[in-house]
Amino acid sequence: MTPEIMLVMAVLVLAILMFIFEWVRVDIVGIIMMVLLPLLGLVTPKQAISGLSSNAVVSIIAVIIIGAGLDKTGVMNGVARVILKFSGKSENRIMALISGTVAFISGFMQNIGAAALFLPAAKRIATQTRIPVGRILLPMAFCAIIGGCLTLVGSSPLILLNDLMIVGGKHYEPFGLFGVTPVGICLVVAAIVYFMFFGRFILPVRKADEDADGPMSGLLAATYQGVGTLFELHIPEDFTRQESLKNMDLRPLYFTTVVAIARDQGKQKLFAPSPQEEIRAGDHIAVVGPREYVASMARDLGWDLLPDLTTFGEDLSGNNAGIMEGILTPRSELVGHTMGEYGFRRNYQVSPLAIFRGKKIFVSGLTDIVLQAGDALLLHGQWKMFHLLKEKPDMVFTEDVKGEILRTEKAKMAVAWLVISLVMILGFHVQLSIALLTGALGMVLTKVMTIDEAYQSVDWMTVFLLGGLIPLGMAFENTGAAKFIADSIMGALGTPTPMLLMLVIALLTSFFTLVASNVGATVLLVPLAMNMALRAGADPRIAALTVAVAASNTFVLPTHQVNALVMRPGGFRTIDYVRAGTGMTALYLVVMLGALAFFYGL
Repeated sequence: MTPEIMLVMAVLVLAILMFIFEWVRVDIVGIIMMVLLPLLGLVTPKQAISGLSSNAVVSIIAVIIIGAGLDKTGVMNGVARVILKFSGKSENRIMALISGTVAFISGFMQNIGAAALFLPAAKRIATQTRIPVGRILLPMAFCAIIGGCLTLVGSSPLILLNDLMIVGGKHYEPFGLFGVTPVGICLVVAAIVYFMFFGRFILPVRKADEDADGPMSGLLAATYQGVGTLFELHIPEDFTRQESLKNMDLRPLYFTTVVAIARDQGKQKLFAPSPQEEIRAGDHIAVVGPREYVASMARDLGWDLLPDLTTFGEDLSGNNAGIMEGILTPRSELVGHTMGEYGFRRNYQVSPLAIFRGKKIFVSGLTDIVLQAGDALLLHGQWKMFHLLKEKPDMVFTEDVKGEILRTEKAKMAVAWLVISLVMILGFHVQLSIALLTGALGMVLTKVMTIDEAYQSVDWMTVFLLGGLIPLGMAFENTGAAKFIADSIMGALGTPTPMLLMLVIALLTSFFTLVASNVGATVLLVPLAMNMALRAGADPRIAALTVAVAASNTFVLPTHQVNALVMRPGGFRTIDYVRAGTGMTALYLVVMLGALAFFYGL
């Protein structure tokens, strides 16, 4: 063992300790590696920063921009709608459907691309169903990694496999495109079953950056105590009392505001209905009010209080609607008028819930109160309407408006650029980063999104984390540390049984993939494993395949590109990967070796 090998092993231990104990943020760990490795002479300065321009990192930046473009045009809304249609609000079904879909896509394109494209849809579904986003994103990430084992073009190690299967000048029979598919299917199914049975114990439940608790932020909830939350009710077919909302006096009697009405089985929807609008038999209505008063109203009027939002599940979910507080400006056209006189709901398409003036909160008779400059209006509506309101001089909002105005007219253009990128990758074999950058640039040039929005969509924490880990892998190979460890372990084995040999090869590959690149581990270990297999009387092709498949067994640290991608959106810490990834790593090894033995006869 040379001093350089000892030094790079010490740096590796330092990086792992920083990941586990979180002494600094993970992107800072990456920057530390970029600075420390060249100072110690383990990599050149050029190699130290080469990670930032690597194919993998540039691909991540580009695919995140493409995913953001699809999200801003409403395409991912459509994807989320389809998934929820088949899965309902069952956490296990949602997790299985998203993870299985991403795994399938990963079989035909880079796993980071599949995960990044589905990230916006997964976040929307989590917000809409009130499931902690981490409980969807971590299984999705793991299945995206595993999905690369479904075909020979799904991951870099498998793409390289056939070219590396040369021993003593003999080129062994190559595997076909679907040669690895039986093993990949077993691994994907095992992962989904693992999370279905053990997810509740190993997946994080804390919230990420987004607050999905309800339609109102914690600050507003503390100020406007008792305003309530969002409910949906069904008006029975035998309801005969057909009156306007104003005449029904729901607000004075039950402190409840009707914020939306749906008719004709949801085909016709009215948001912020006017006081003159009538409630009819068969309608579904969305209301905001205290639970006890809403329940009392339902009993008194014979309406059905639904356990959750159904008809309005998407339109009024946290992704698309909520409650905001707006302060009237002295220039507002509302000053000196009542909401009724101004036609507030008709003009603004939002529903007033309360007025805060001085130290007093008004929750009833809102349409008849003469408004003054400085009045705080508590309003419920869709985010797109609040985005339009903030551009007007009538009021300023006390919090940032969530959501955004979707450019649905650009949806076809966004999908077209995604398809162009995929055709370039699969049809013309253009390098991944160039093909994806083409799609990202196309979205900017065709005004699917602005260049500023493209920059803002990129998670730069992920970029610097990966940019710093890539030179660590280079240092591992430059110093000979990887070869030293592999040779030492293989030399200590003697002449093992084929199954024991494959287990050791899989463990060694899994370790190298965690701390170095999966490509580097594959290039190093395939020839070594094939030689060991020949000495042990095992099939060298299966030894090579074991290396290529085991290179995807990287779950216990956020060092893989996909794990790094979901780290901040999921609100994950390193311990979350350790908790969920330890069992997944063991299961992966067992299922992989079992599938290889069954389908290929170890």
